[in-house]
Amino acid sequence: MASFVPRDPATLEEQRLYTSARMVEVECLDCLARVRAKKNSEHHTSIQWSAEARKACPELCRRTRTDGRDSHQACPRMTASIDAAVRSGEIPVGAEDGY
Repeated sequence: MASFVPRDPATLEEQRLYTSARMVEVECLDCLARVRAKKNSEHHTSIQWSAEARKACPELCRRTRTDGRDSHQACPRMTASIDAAVRSGEIPVGAEDGY
C-alpha cells in the first residue's frame, strides 16, 4: 500500500507529466507488442510495458520469474524497435521542461 497518495491538483499534474509526458507508442518490429516509450537522452530510455505487451513478448515470457517480481532487463528486439523509432524521428530525444 502506498504511504503517500497525492491529492493536491498540482502534485497530481506533476505525477501525470512525469509518467506520461512525451510517451510515444512503439510496436516491436518482431513480435508486435506495443509499449509506450520516451528518450530523455541518448542513454536514457523510459519504457512502460502493459500486461498485454508483456504477454505478447516472447523474450519477456521466457524470463517469467517464479517469485512474482518483474524482470528489469530490456528486450533486445524492443530496444531495436525503439532505436528505429528514434532514427525515424517518431521519438524525439531530450527532455522538455524536465520531462
